[in-house]
Amino acid sequence: MADSLNAYLYVGAILFALGMLGVLVRRSLIVVLLSMELMLQGVNLTMGAFGVFNEDMGGYMLTLASLTIAASESVVGLAILVVVSRKARELYTDRMDGMKW
Repeated sequence: MADSLNAYLYVGAILFALGMLGVLVRRSLIVVLLSMELMLQGVNLTMGAFGVFNEDMGGYMLTLASLTIAASESVVGLAILVVVSRKARELYTDRMDGMKW
């Protein structure tokens, strides 16, 4: 059982690391949002694996809550991208100055 937990934890860590790499390296806002979703899915996989390993429903409940928040975050993020793309015509993070405080 512990070997399978380690496998899930490794896959979750790889997903999280790939998502973090995408957030830090890429400039396109769409790719950054997708990378953030990838990071969140790595965390969800880890929480689900711990829930199975500990035979506790807490991991499942946290995963369900996290997926609900991720869905609403995606909707809001895509809505912001649509508004920004109508005004700026480009979606690169290093060229956006209009959203500063």
